[in-house]
This record gives sequence, C-alpha cells and structure tokens, in this order.
Amino acid sequence: MKKTFYSAITTALACLLFVTSCDKSISVTEQLTPLKPASVDEDAGNWTMVHMTSNTQVAVPAPAEVTSDAYKAELASLKDIQSKLNANQKKSIEYWAGGGVLRWNQIFRELVARYNLPPAPTAEGTYPAPDAENPFNDPQFPFSNPPYAARSYAYVSTAVYDALKAAWYYKYLYKRPAPYVTDPGVTALVPQSDLPSYPSEDAVMSGAAAEMLKVLFPAALEEITLKAGEQRNAALWSGKATSSDIAAGLALGKSVADLFKARAANDGMRNAIGNKQLWEDLKKNATSRGDVAWASLETPPRPPMLPFFYKVTPFKMTYDDIVAMRPGPPPLTGSGEMNDEVKEVKWYVDNLTRERLAIVHKWADGVGTYTPPGHWNDIAAEHIRDANFSEVRAARAFALLNMGQHNAALACWDTKYFYFNPRPTQLDAAIKTGTGVPNFPSYVSGHSTFSAAAASVLSYLFPEHATEFEADASEAAMSRLYAGIHYRKDCDDGLVLGESVGTFLVNGFAKNDGADD
Repeated sequence: MKKTFYSAITTALACLLFVTSCDKSISVTEQLTPLKPASVDEDAGNWTMVHMTSNTQVAVPAPAEVTSDAYKAELASLKDIQSKLNANQKKSIEYWAGGGVLRWNQIFRELVARYNLPPAPTAEGTYPAPDAENPFNDPQFPFSNPPYAARSYAYVSTAVYDALKAAWYYKYLYKRPAPYVTDPGVTALVPQSDLPSYPSEDAVMSGAAAEMLKVLFPAALEEITLKAGEQRNAALWSGKATSSDIAAGLALGKSVADLFKARAANDGMRNAIGNKQLWEDLKKNATSRGDVAWASLETPPRPPMLPFFYKVTPFKMTYDDIVAMRPGPPPLTGSGEMNDEVKEVKWYVDNLTRERLAIVHKWADGVGTYTPPGHWNDIAAEHIRDANFSEVRAARAFALLNMGQHNAALACWDTKYFYFNPRPTQLDAAIKTGTGVPNFPSYVSGHSTFSAAAASVLSYLFPEHATEFEADASEAAMSRLYAGIHYRKDCDDGLVLGESVGTFLVNGFAKNDGADD
C-alpha cells in the first residue's frame, strides 16, 4: 500500500495509484488463515479499560437458557439457514474467519489511504477545508493526513478493545456455549473453541468499529455499514453465534462506541486547524528567537497542516507529560551547526544511491497511502496474525500501538509548531528532494517520532523481534534525510522523542493492565 509522497496530486492520479479511491468500495482481498487462537484469554474481562470506567459500564442482560423454547427456535432457524448457504455466503464466512480485529484493521487502512488527499486550491488561490457536516462536498471529508490518521487509528482500536473486554466479562459471566457445541446439528464452519458465544464478539466488533469509522469517514457510511452487517451474518452462518448472541453483541459494541464518540467530540480536534492570525503568531514566535520561520513551498502557499493538533487529548498521558518530553531547540538558521546540517542534506540528495532511493520510497507513506501510522499497523498485523492472538489480545496490541502513535503525533506536532523551523529546501533551493515536501515545519521528523513510538510498543509486545523493529524505525528516520526533506537532527531527536512517548505508555499502562498476569 505504500504509494507516493506529499506533493499535490490530482484525483485521477490518486485513482491510478489506489484503485479503490475511484470505485468507492472497500475491497480488501488480503488472505487470512482461519483463526485458531493459542489462548482464548478467559480473564480478559478483568483487564484494565482504556476509556470505560468498568467492564460493566454498559449492561448486557442475561440470555435465555439454552433449554428454552426461544433458544431452540434460534437453533432451528440457524440449521435451516446453514442448509441453504450459497457460494457468496460461504465466501463471507471465509473472509471473516481469519479474525475480525485483523480484518477491520485492513479495512481501516484502506479507508485512510483513500481519503488521504489534500484539498486542491480554488481559482482564488485559497484552500477550502474539508467539512464533516458536508462530507461529500469538494474537498471531500476527511483529509486523512498523518495526525488525523493517528487519532483515527487510536479511537477505533481502543473502542474495539474496550468493547471486547466488556464482551469477555459477560461471556464468562453467562457462559452460554456456541451453537455448534449446544446442538450437534449445527455445523461449525470455522475452527471451534471453548469461547462462550454470548454476546457475540463478531457483533461487538462490527458495532464498535463501524460506528467509529462512520464518524471518522462519513462519506463511506454505506460501505462500512455493509461490511459490519457481513461480519455479523458470517458469525451466524458459520455456527458461531445465534441471533440473540449477535443482537446482544451489536448493542454492546454500539454503546461502547457512543462513549468513545463522546470523548472524540470534546478532545480538541475541532480547533486543530486554527486561523490566519494564529498562524502568523507562530511565525512571529520563530522570528523572535532569531530564527527563519517555516513557510509553505507550495504554489499558492498552503496553510500549515493542523498546527494546533498537539492540543488534542492524549491517551493515558497528559499534555504536561508531552511538554516535559519536548526536545531542546534545533540549530538557528545561519549558525555553523545549521549550515553543516544543510550541507549534509545536500550531499545525500546529490549522492542518492539506488539502495537509499529504495528506502526513501519504502517509507514515503505520503498522499494516497495509509500514512506512517498505517505503515506500522501493517507491520504489526503480520506479527499479530503469526502469534495466533485471540480477538481480544489482538485488539489490545492494536490499541497499544495506536495509542502510542496518537501520543507520538501530539508530541511531534507540539515540537514542530513550538519551534516552527524551516525545511532544508527552504534554506537551499538547490536541494532536489527524492519525495514530496510535507506542508509543516521540519523539527522534529514525524516519521522518526511515529516509528520510534511504534517500535517501543511492538518491542514490548513481541520482544523477540525488538531488534527488527528498532532497525525499521532507524531506517524510516534516515529515509527522510536521504529524501532531502529533513536534517539529521530532526531524525535523531524524533527517534528519541518517539521512544520516550512509547516507553511512557508501556511502563505506565501496558505493563499494569493485567494482560500479562
């Protein structure tokens, strides 16, 4: 899914690079092996919540007894449905059998990539902002740039995670067996497990993920709704759940999503763009320190990308924690140290080898892609899949990763707009970049910060691969120097900042949430 870079491109080109951006349908075709979790994580209902106050904050009523006439009628209906399954229904079962958490993450990354298109300028030379209240207007909502994407990944993954922990609590409270256990006439069309079926985890995921995605990507509402319905149908058709299991799960998932939507509505995102006067104040702050202020190099000049995003609410840390991690200033423009930094950038772009160019393109993650946070979701998905995690443990892994990357985005944007320093190409027009120049200040590198935070979290989750994650983070950071869009100090200090953010989350939350007990 890695595509191009942060220069302005036309919608037609975006369609060529990412097919689904033209036909407006979710078409994830990546194959997943039917899920056979190494453990069902029976105690997951007692793991610490991210946003919910307790595992019983949303009530789930007791189910009918498996000996009741109502439940027997559900079983009879299910057996009748299974006797008439067609080829498309069987494909749906196969599609979702590899794990709903992994599948929703794939769907999510596709949506981010499709909507990662910057608004084009008007005839008057202005850039209209996407409008959530009119998502089909031009420019279409959202522009899922890296900070928007990081926040989105975090909200969806944490909502699904909290909802599944609540589901696990009620599963083991009520202990209703799966239909294929209760009735030998029900065929198990997916790998069997001892996991109780009420409430249905598939329905929980479909409710939580879809409700969050519909808010974040409202123009895709219809297809998101269809995917969610398909997951619930697959759970029924496969013999995993009855209609009452699914109804309870859907209600739980939607209710948990409502809690997260309320958080998102008041987290400060609506003020992240700012206004022209506030942008001018950022320039003045930079020049008052004797520096050259960052300026957009696009024609016409584009407003800075979400300069007040750093004020959005973090997960499991505070803004004061972020400020405490803010690195010291970059070298002043015109200083000997900065001149040396610029010269090094120029050397790399003038001596760009095939190997370094391949690294530039590998980590470009620009317009029309799932962004740097999505790149690390893609990396994580492979390890989660290979570990055979249960749905709730897979959800935990994505939640931790994306909380870390959301917080990294806040810390990075805080540093960028606190110092507001210029890109290498602004100081030396002879620097020819190997990728597009992002429309925000240089220090610190976003790729470096995202990658180090992600590597820290993933190293905790998969310690046997820590060296691999650290190497990937370093390579991602250096790709920005090779491309000529960042100084070495941007990359080095971004790695330090990202590692601090990731380690803070691991030590302060992950290691104490009960999942490792």
